[in-house]
Formats: sequence, C-alpha cells, structure tokens
Amino acid sequence: MPFAKNGNIDIYYEVHGQGDWLVLSHEFAGSYKCWRPQLVDFAKESRVVVYNDRGYPPSTVPDKVDDYSQELSIADLKALMDHLGIARTYLGGFSMGGSIALNFALQYPERVRKLVLAGTGTGSASREEFIKEFSPIADRFEREGAQTVADDYLTGPTRIQLKRKNPEMWQQWYRDFSELSGLGLANTLRGVQLRRPTMYELEPTLRTLRVPTLVIAGDEDAPAIDASRFLARTIPGAELKILPGTGHTLNLEEPAKFNAAVLTFLRKETR
Repeated sequence: MPFAKNGNIDIYYEVHGQGDWLVLSHEFAGSYKCWRPQLVDFAKESRVVVYNDRGYPPSTVPDKVDDYSQELSIADLKALMDHLGIARTYLGGFSMGGSIALNFALQYPERVRKLVLAGTGTGSASREEFIKEFSPIADRFEREGAQTVADDYLTGPTRIQLKRKNPEMWQQWYRDFSELSGLGLANTLRGVQLRRPTMYELEPTLRTLRVPTLVIAGDEDAPAIDASRFLARTIPGAELKILPGTGHTLNLEEPAKFNAAVLTFLRKETR
C-alpha cells in the first residue's frame, strides 16, 4: 500500500490517471472511496490523488484527541503533496475536506492552481448548536462503533436524498462507512470539526484569497447552503453552483452534474 508520512502518521493515498495534478480531500462520513463516481471522468484529464485523513484506516488512527486538528490535517495534506513532488495542484474538498482544502489554500496559496469547495461550511451558522449536537455523536462513535451508528447518521435530513435517489450507491456508502474506525471518527469530530473556525470567522483572510474558486452545494443541504453562498460572495471572483433537489452528499447523488461542473471549471482559462 502507498503511504506518505507526516512524522509518525501514515497517510494512505491512491493516484489515478495522467496529466495535471488534482488532489481530492474527503468528507467526515467518507473516505477516499467516496470519490469513486468522479475518478473515471476526472482521471481522463488529470492525475487524481485521493487519500484518507488520519483516523481513517488504512491511514494511521491515533488514540489521543490531541493528535487530531484541522491544522494537523493541513500538515498531512502538505506532507502528501511533498511526498508526491506536487509543487502546485488543483485542489478539491468535500465538506470537512472542503474546509481542509480552503484553509490549505489560505496558508499555501502558491501551491493551489484552482480550488473546488463542495458542501463546505456545516457548523458555521451556530458553533454552540453544532457542538451540542455532535458531541454526543462523537461519544456514540467511540462507544458503539461506526456500523452501529451508521443507520442513524447516514439517513439524516441532508443525507437521506442519496438513499431515495440511488439505493445501490447508498448501500455501498453504508458498507464503506461501517468499516471506518469508531475511535477515529470520534476523535475527528472532537479534534477537527468541533474546534475548527467557522467560515464566517475566516472572512478577513477569505477576502485576500487570489485562487480561482468554485463553490458547489446542494439546495437541500441546509447546514452548508448559507455558508457556501457566503464563501462565493467573499472569495474574490469565486463561482457558485447550486444543484437543485440535492442534499449534502452531492458528488454521490448527482455525479454527472457534479463532474460536469468541476470539469468545466478546471478547463476554464484564467488570467
């Protein structure tokens, strides 16, 4: 298995296709496997890197919550790019991965050619409510494991759309999710998601970002839609794409529309 190292952390990755680099960062309830519906189309034009964050096997699953943070996730992404010799890349992220990708671009803008932020910003509206809702879920992941929590977590109001539209894809996602580490998910929630800055807190630095950016969201993804619109308004020159009748798992729900929007954006000439 291919791994990049960041200190004592091994980050699992895969590379598909040829061409310019495109690195994709997954969501909390996913893994590198959640990019399957994108790989065929994207790998025709790019050298696509998908990887698992720390806490997501076969990447290292640290025991302690202090070994998880958005800053460490950014450092892991940088270590992966350095390992592969990627000086500049197209960079995409979904949800948690979108926050990682965005903050990587804010920290290392010279290393990002274009930025794709999908379903990004959950938890920005009210940090207090987000913490109140997800702290007990973290406890459940640690106590019960991913498979036991899967039925509840993957049928929430912003994720049930996938099950209705494509039950077979939802079942594959359910199987992949059930194989994740309960401890890794618990500590990712506690260390990354519940501590990271909201999109609104980033406003001053967002206004300085000079990386061409596509923001894409589903119109039924209530926790992320307002934050996505804010990102598109605030990042200079950013484009906004809203997918109608779509929840949070937009790249799985509407792969054809999602892929077309991303590829159109990546192909576009920039000044």
